[in-house]
Amino acid sequence: MTIINPASNYGTVTIVGVGLIGASLGLALKNAGVVTKVLGVGRSKENLDQAQKMGAIDGVVDLVEAAKQSDVIVLCVPVAQMRAAFEVLEPHLEPRTMITDAGSTKGDVILAAKEVLGKKACQFVPAHPIAGGAQHGAAAAKADLFQGKQTIICPLQENSPEDTALITGFWESVGSEVKKIGVVQHDAIYAAVSHLPHILSYALMASVVNSEDAEQKLSHVGAGFKDFTRIAASSPEMWRDICLGNRTAILKELDQYLLIVNHLRKLVAENDGAGLEKLFNKASKARQDLDAL
Repeated sequence: MTIINPASNYGTVTIVGVGLIGASLGLALKNAGVVTKVLGVGRSKENLDQAQKMGAIDGVVDLVEAAKQSDVIVLCVPVAQMRAAFEVLEPHLEPRTMITDAGSTKGDVILAAKEVLGKKACQFVPAHPIAGGAQHGAAAAKADLFQGKQTIICPLQENSPEDTALITGFWESVGSEVKKIGVVQHDAIYAAVSHLPHILSYALMASVVNSEDAEQKLSHVGAGFKDFTRIAASSPEMWRDICLGNRTAILKELDQYLLIVNHLRKLVAENDGAGLEKLFNKASKARQDLDAL
């Protein structure tokens, strides 16, 4: 178990993947004054240089050095890359070092951690900050990205209460409201309220772009289309991995959505104005109630 006092300082933190989430986390940790040093691991020298220039990280290391030097390691890479990161970290992981992540899926990441880390899996506390944006890369980072946003933690049975508390405090230190839920519930919920909306946004954008009169359509888009497709500008690599990593839950949500779409198509085809209005009223009220929360 790590000896860091969560009320004061998290020591040396290494962020693996300094894109929007990772670089924002570095800025937030440094602004909060809860770290001694922030190191970065990444594939792109240009992006790492940008993160260092912004002050999001203080230096660059590889995964082996990260394992040797860090008190806390945060994996902010696409979920399909987590297993490979665990494989490099495991032989060099110090007993005092804690790992957390920022992945949007948890079941696949936890499975990878348990299979690769073995007994050291107790040093990994899975997390998912509900924050982000359509843009990606360190240049899009914001120091207040996590302020007032939820971070979901899905503790493992192997995690000690002290280590779970430490990682809870870590995410709280950057302004997050931390909530704990089970991994299956997490993946089911976010398939519906995060993963499905991104898929639909990509699908609408692809539908219009692939149409014969795409240029004309795109030259006449309004706020509604731009609002709906804003998240289609998100990282394709990240969302590819999320779709595959949470495949079962996403397929369930897609099937349910297709039932609604087919029902809407039937109502339109049958010129059923009353049916359309009933469905729209129910959806409209639910959306208004959401704004009131």
